[in-house]
Amino acid sequence: MAPEVSDIFARLESSKKQYMKTKTSEAELASLGPHLVKLPEGAVPDYVKLTKYQQFCWRTMGRAVKVRSKPNPKLELSLLQAHMRMRPEEYTAYVWMTAILVGVIAAVVAVTLGATFVAVLNIEPAFVLIFSILIVVLPPMLAYMLLISSPGSKAKTRARDIDKRIGAAMSFISAMASADVNVDVIFKELSRQEIYGEIKNEAEWITRDTELLGIDILSAVSKAAQRTPSNKFQEFLQGVVTTSTSGGQLKPYFLQKAEQFEKESKLDMRSQLETLGLMAESFVTVVVAFPLFLIVIMAIMAIVPGGGGNSDFTVMLLWLVVLLMVPISQFGFIFFIWNSTKESSM
Repeated sequence: MAPEVSDIFARLESSKKQYMKTKTSEAELASLGPHLVKLPEGAVPDYVKLTKYQQFCWRTMGRAVKVRSKPNPKLELSLLQAHMRMRPEEYTAYVWMTAILVGVIAAVVAVTLGATFVAVLNIEPAFVLIFSILIVVLPPMLAYMLLISSPGSKAKTRARDIDKRIGAAMSFISAMASADVNVDVIFKELSRQEIYGEIKNEAEWITRDTELLGIDILSAVSKAAQRTPSNKFQEFLQGVVTTSTSGGQLKPYFLQKAEQFEKESKLDMRSQLETLGLMAESFVTVVVAFPLFLIVIMAIMAIVPGGGGNSDFTVMLLWLVVLLMVPISQFGFIFFIWNSTKESSM
């Protein structure tokens, strides 16, 4: 009786090893040394190329970036999570050069507008100087802040796309696992499904590590968990590694995660509706009512003699409110609501 039981456990352990086996483990790969990798027929290397403008920025600011910039692990991780194929030094040179060019253009515009205001509108030079300084300083600062935060923003966009599709992707993974398909094949098939958006791209990187680089599936999944921008997908991948290494079964784990993500999706949708209601109330108060009251008060102060001090200064502030404050606040709310509610193309 005992030999039969031990034989059953031996076959079970053998089947588990076969289930988790992919191409070659890291130890076996190191023992093999350099080897050929067979690619599909017609496949060509995909070189990472910078645009002409990015090449110009790197040639112009590359040396200054190497000397003056400090290592930025956060930017490097953001570029990796955003799938922006640029080195941190190259992207920093691109940001610096763009901010300088925007500053030069803003200075030309400020001088032109300042001369026009003094010559045509007879506005006092002191107020024109303040207005010109704002035009010169603000655009480069905004350009720098937008560009330096762009990788992080794109990574968050990818994370939102992954979180929206992860429930459907879990159903696909569970169905594949129910048919006793190997884990590496599951991610390979997932990488071919365009409907899953950024999850498909994450699966492509896992397949690249196993198929092209020869990394075993658990190491590839672990690396994917470190570089993915989505906390949910990271938790799922870490669970795959933990379940496999601890001797657990992946099929019940996949079914459990699919049910969990479905419930979390319903809660997220309810929270999003509450946030939209709050934003609608804030929009009416901040963007509609407040600017109207401010414009009316400033217009009365400019018309009534002695009602608001220097009327030219009041008129200039009124122009700033009408031309800058109102449009920027409007577009800011519109962009925030659009960015928080948009559905990625399925």
